[in-house]
Amino acid sequence: GVDAVLLMRALRQWRYLVGIGLDGLGFAFQVVALRLVPIYVVAAALAASIAVTAIVAAWMLSVRLSRAEWTAVGVVCVGLAMLGIAAGPEGDGHGPAGLAWALLGVAAVVFIAGAAAGRLPDRPRALALGLSAGTGFGLVEVGVNLIDSLDPTKAAFYANPALYASAVGGVAGFLLLTSALHRGSVTTAVAGMVVGETVLPAIIGVVWLGDQTRDGLGWMVAAGLGVAVAATLVLARFGETPSTETV
Repeated sequence: GVDAVLLMRALRQWRYLVGIGLDGLGFAFQVVALRLVPIYVVAAALAASIAVTAIVAAWMLSVRLSRAEWTAVGVVCVGLAMLGIAAGPEGDGHGPAGLAWALLGVAAVVFIAGAAAGRLPDRPRALALGLSAGTGFGLVEVGVNLIDSLDPTKAAFYANPALYASAVGGVAGFLLLTSALHRGSVTTAVAGMVVGETVLPAIIGVVWLGDQTRDGLGWMVAAGLGVAVAATLVLARFGETPSTETV
């Protein structure tokens, strides 16, 4: 099942700490991006970062990419370009009353669902844990947009439940993804995470938070998000590379 001690053991390994540090740097850029562009653009870019993993694996680990995988890398880039062209202004809405509190409730559910998923057989366990982790990361994407000011010197910053929903969602995502990667197929876990951190946050951004597209280009956003996520799922196997190399 989900093992919090596993995360503590991982934190004693320098490679994991370096990874956390890079994730922290990436998170800082993510927060800036979420304040500038719609959630669906940020979500797709985060998911599509697996294309970078594929290219680095081909370069540093001498992994051979098939023609289909190189095509998927290109499709990811095309999908992100479509999103960049069609994206409108970032939404300034706050959604229905109580949305921030609802996010905090969802964060608690993610922990409970993750604990239950840890008792499943291997393949569905990795998928469920990955999906739960992605949902936790998605809460961060939505929560950041619900915080009016990121100034920690203001009392309103600490009074916003979206802050705690983002924190809990991020911790849940790290814990559940670490367990998923350790306990099952990395490919399956990453696929679940990609779906969890892209689809629902993008829908919330458009429906409730006012994220927009350029006039007449809504179809391009839908197509760009779809092809970017689909190509990312094709490349999800590259999380398996380190395990394969050590066998």
